[in-house]
Amino acid sequence: MGKFIHTNISQIEPKHHSHEQYEYTRHDVTDKHEKYQVISPNEGNQTVVAFYTLPPGKSSYPFHYHTTNEEVYYIIAGNGEVETFEGKHPVAAGDVIIFPVGKHGAHKITNTGNEPLVYLDVDTNNTPDIAYYPHSNKVGIRSVGCHDNYRTDNTLAYYDGE
Repeated sequence: MGKFIHTNISQIEPKHHSHEQYEYTRHDVTDKHEKYQVISPNEGNQTVVAFYTLPPGKSSYPFHYHTTNEEVYYIIAGNGEVETFEGKHPVAAGDVIIFPVGKHGAHKITNTGNEPLVYLDVDTNNTPDIAYYPHSNKVGIRSVGCHDNYRTDNTLAYYDGE
């Protein structure tokens, strides 16, 4: 079973990640190592929660969508935009954005302002999950013991190698 958590962003050790146009500081409210490790509703947290801070001009993750998990962002401070298949949409403090499962939930958030963009990210924690990255033709498999990415343009026939 999951555990009761009561905390504040100031009480959480930050983790900084940076790769070219992607940069963020994450404060994990729930145990990040537990994501995609919960295989029963009777164990672990059914949601994964973290605070994100993006510097100006940076994004947290590439454009993607999930087959199993939903995400909800609550914008705490700053300004940015969310890319979807329908285009780019401005976001600002006080906004709530819900990304459902599937292509309709495809998203990428970018800080377009001059100040840090801070948001709370709440995700369901179902496994297995497949994440699709349409701009780079990748697919990510997320499950117990598997967190791998593959190119979708390198497919094999069902009986290949059998």
